[in-house]
Amino acid sequence: MSDVFAFGPAPQRIPVTTELVRGLVAEQFPQWSDHPVRPVDDGGWDNWTFHLGDDLSVRLPTAAEYALAVEKEHEWLPRLAPQLPFPVSVPVALGRPSTDYPFDWSIRRWIAGTPASTSAIADLDRFATDLARFLAALQRIDPSGGPGPGVHNWFRGGSLRTFEPFTTRALATLQHRIDVDLAWAIWSDAVDARWDGRVRWFHGDVAAGNLLLQDGQLAAVIDFGTCGVGDPACDLAVAWTLLDPPSRGRFRELLDVGEASWRRGRGWALWKALSTVANEPDPDEPAAVAAQRALDQVFADFAES
Repeated sequence: MSDVFAFGPAPQRIPVTTELVRGLVAEQFPQWSDHPVRPVDDGGWDNWTFHLGDDLSVRLPTAAEYALAVEKEHEWLPRLAPQLPFPVSVPVALGRPSTDYPFDWSIRRWIAGTPASTSAIADLDRFATDLARFLAALQRIDPSGGPGPGVHNWFRGGSLRTFEPFTTRALATLQHRIDVDLAWAIWSDAVDARWDGRVRWFHGDVAAGNLLLQDGQLAAVIDFGTCGVGDPACDLAVAWTLLDPPSRGRFRELLDVGEASWRRGRGWALWKALSTVANEPDPDEPAAVAAQRALDQVFADFAES
């Protein structure tokens, strides 16, 4: 579920068909017009994704709000990729609006892999080590000129207080389903944890679907639509969504995360989990189950701290 729900009603997603994609490719990139087009099994919410032959993919934003990230990724991912220890989804061509489709879109190299999950990760300690190595490398990249928090990334890299009205609504919805007092204590602790002001690169959505595995090990990181420069604490949420206490400690140690940053990261994990649990009517739906697990991890970790 996209962060857009935290800021208002869901945008009207436009439909995209295989035939439309074929037409766009043939019109703007005839060198690939003979490549077969087929939908990706799980294309995500923010973008429609299609295979273009065996080695490429076509990615088309589903609404105007998500189209803001296309040019940003086209500009910055080729600069970031050579400095990172795992492959990322670098665009190879930038498509433009046409009479049939209203937004910028992109063609990318296809990266094979299985989305991460707690059951698919072979070794959590190794996964935590590899992920910390990736994020440490990203944070070391010169942030000069990088995109700061804004609508293009749903204010990642900025203050958690941006999300306080939504958190209030979510907790009202969940009043009889979770420990609301404990959730408020964790939220207050997170928003009160001061950022030192050091601007660094962040991915912005280090979530299961954007972490690809091969043979149970981290193999690639995709979807930089929410990336930017600012406070990288948002990238720490994965410590509670995919890791367990021992691997979480390893992850924190390798990234050298200070106390205040850790508390803010826990706040990011909290509001993202609240978002899903509050908006998903079926508690047995996989996303809701994963979000409830994250809430349990956040609650237990805060109690121990």
